[in-house]
Amino acid sequence: MRCLLLTGLVVAAACSGADDADPLPPPPVTRSTIPPRVSLPDPSELVAPVTDPADGSADATDAESATPLDYSIVWEDRGNGVEAGFVTVPLDYSDPQGDTLDLRVVRHRAPADDRVGVLFANNGGPGLPASSMAATVRGWFGEPLIERFDIVTWDPRGTGESGASVDCIDGSEYDRYFGSSDVTPEDDAERDELIELSRDFAEACIDAVGDSLAHLGTNNSARDMDAIRQALGEDQASYLGFSYGSELGAVWATLFPDTVRAAVLDGAAHPDADGLEPTRQQRIGFETVLNTFLAECSANESCAFHNDGDAEGAFDALLESLDESPIPSAEGRPDVNLEIAINGVIQAMYTEGRWSALERALDDAANGIGGGLLALHDGYFQRDSQTGTYSNLLESFQAITCADDPDRLTPDESDAEAAPLIGVAPRLFPYTTASYTCDFFPASADPRAEITGDRAGPVVVIGTTGDPSTPLESSQAMADALEDGHLVTVEANRHTAYRTGDCINDIVHQYLIWLEVPAPDTRCT
Repeated sequence: MRCLLLTGLVVAAACSGADDADPLPPPPVTRSTIPPRVSLPDPSELVAPVTDPADGSADATDAESATPLDYSIVWEDRGNGVEAGFVTVPLDYSDPQGDTLDLRVVRHRAPADDRVGVLFANNGGPGLPASSMAATVRGWFGEPLIERFDIVTWDPRGTGESGASVDCIDGSEYDRYFGSSDVTPEDDAERDELIELSRDFAEACIDAVGDSLAHLGTNNSARDMDAIRQALGEDQASYLGFSYGSELGAVWATLFPDTVRAAVLDGAAHPDADGLEPTRQQRIGFETVLNTFLAECSANESCAFHNDGDAEGAFDALLESLDESPIPSAEGRPDVNLEIAINGVIQAMYTEGRWSALERALDDAANGIGGGLLALHDGYFQRDSQTGTYSNLLESFQAITCADDPDRLTPDESDAEAAPLIGVAPRLFPYTTASYTCDFFPASADPRAEITGDRAGPVVVIGTTGDPSTPLESSQAMADALEDGHLVTVEANRHTAYRTGDCINDIVHQYLIWLEVPAPDTRCT
């Protein structure tokens, strides 16, 4: 089963650069009571319509006739302004009185003076729990936001301490799924192995989670946000989302526009819910950043992978050799093959802070030592090096992704659909087949809504010039898809931009606090 690209401030450190040398980002802004842009509907009308998976139409009858739950949170004081609790929400919003889930919610209260309101936030993924963001606010948010907002974060359904948490495989099986397959199968037998791995993984998730799998998508997470808003007794909320969190925020703004006070989408994912363009742009984005890394290495004699000024050629030769002859890594762990090497390189592309480690890992691999690439690969999947255990990020990522996807195809149909992607980024994505996993998942009960942001007002979208995971083109597409999207461009080789400099911090803070929309074509260098 092929690794899918995690599109968030992912893996707490893996994809977001959230390590000591490369701190996570956030910002501030200020304004007290902000009247709604339009009169708010009765809360009973805020049950968003559920998409019919058969024809994609909105089933308004079920939504209008369903009686929503009376949402509430019993808070437990955790000290230092932090409170934690659970909110009970429907598993299926078209059946609010049916099965339910409990979502873990954490709030960091603002001082009473000059409080603006509530700021929701999400750190990406999909699949990352986010409740810890409010518990560790200074790791994520600038003081202006902490002082002005009650910061509220939660573990999305299927993640962390929330209900239907997706844990399909134990840690010992990760090496089987992501260290033994051939991502460039040369015959039907090798392709069949990839298909069977995908089938096995999906069946393990079905066994572990059951019918809830079909209800873990982004639409329902956006409805969960509105349930939390109602539980807090707030007419409107502000929002700060990173990477996949931008997609979640954009869907929320589309389904519940009248409840949006302000929204910032940092490192915005491509808005298209289906089609190949998001994947195509992401692959090109990673390849572009890799080419920058290799060019800089070739130009710098101190680069460990310099190779007499031809890091590009040495890289291509190395990956070709790993495809044919994997190299040893660590005792009890799989040899480093092409798939593990690709995952390790992708992990290093999220931020320049990991490039020096990649230089050394590539040089070691060229000399037959695979430990460095394996360590980067492990970081991508959040493996604890002390215990050998993994988070369940990959499983929840896959479950949410498949719940958003309306298509279930045969392997032959998947290969035919993916054919235009073959070769668009050959250095880092030499895949010759599709990824089959979603085809074995249950059909989605509610494929992701089309993003429009109609009536939500101004939404600030941030894109960085060297973002591999959510390339600048994706952020531009998100801004264009929103009715009132405003793109801010940041010159940087990293994924997401908030808290990387005063320029972008001030823009975010001024907008979220004072609702000052940045000027067109704003750029931070």
